[in-house]
Amino acid sequence: MRQTSARLALVLMAALALAGCAARNQGAAVALGNDDDDAVCQAGGKVAPGSAEYVACRKDRDVQRQRAEARADRRQRDLGEYMLNHPDRR
Repeated sequence: MRQTSARLALVLMAALALAGCAARNQGAAVALGNDDDDAVCQAGGKVAPGSAEYVACRKDRDVQRQRAEARADRRQRDLGEYMLNHPDRR
């Protein structure tokens, strides 16, 4: 009976890990509101593409996206570690 529970727990953990990997890249788009970087940085046509303000805006959005991805990766890793360290919790 105990082996069956252990196998079920391993299968469940594997399924959750695969689901997390499949949805991993969706976090950054949601964190930034899924907006078009070009449209946001042009500010309704007020900022010309290639200007210093436009380039700075695009760089800022890239940094925001990278940070959001890093946070999502860290949360996923922490969840996996918690699940491995607490197999008796549901």
